[in-house]
Amino acid sequence: MGFLSVLTMAHRWVAERAEPGSIVVDATAGGGVDTLFLARTIGPGGHVYAFDVQEAALELTRERLDAEAAAVAAANAQGSERQPASPGRRGGLAPVTLLHAGHERMAELIAPEHHGRVRAVMFNLGYLPAEGSDRDVMTRPETTLGAMNAALGLLAPRGVLTAVVYPGHDGGDLEAAAVGEWTAALPASVAQTVLYRFPQKPDAPYLLALEKR
Repeated sequence: MGFLSVLTMAHRWVAERAEPGSIVVDATAGGGVDTLFLARTIGPGGHVYAFDVQEAALELTRERLDAEAAAVAAANAQGSERQPASPGRRGGLAPVTLLHAGHERMAELIAPEHHGRVRAVMFNLGYLPAEGSDRDVMTRPETTLGAMNAALGLLAPRGVLTAVVYPGHDGGDLEAAAVGEWTAALPASVAQTVLYRFPQKPDAPYLLALEKR
């Protein structure tokens, strides 16, 4: 068996720290994969905030959430006679606030009562990989670092920030380097940081993460 993918590892680290009922953030909603994962993980007692600058991304996320909600409703209606429900379906989904805004505005747009209580913030950088999307619209180092600084202030102690970076596309290497420098410069008294990467594949995506002290 091989090592876990960077996306799977990001999910594992978040799942270890975001218990049911948590407040969490998807800083880059994209196609909704991380948003749905977060909504499943924390369940109906929690709350997910999901940001994206593209309405098309938010619509894809909304469709993914609606499909899951319909599947949960159908499974509940049929009961568990055929097979047990998966762990993600037993408790249902957390409510999700979809925000058509840049993630650098998260401190402004997340409810004040949730500041300092966020258990996880997930970044999946780059462009929207959906068919027909404009690949010139992508995350940028200046707004990404602004968002990460905001996220650090929103996190609870032992809260986690994960960032999947993509050095293989135009501009992605600069953003990956900027995120790496930012995490490396954080004082150990503020956060513990970690790098998860496959060094034999220098252009492959890799994962940077921090746990707030």
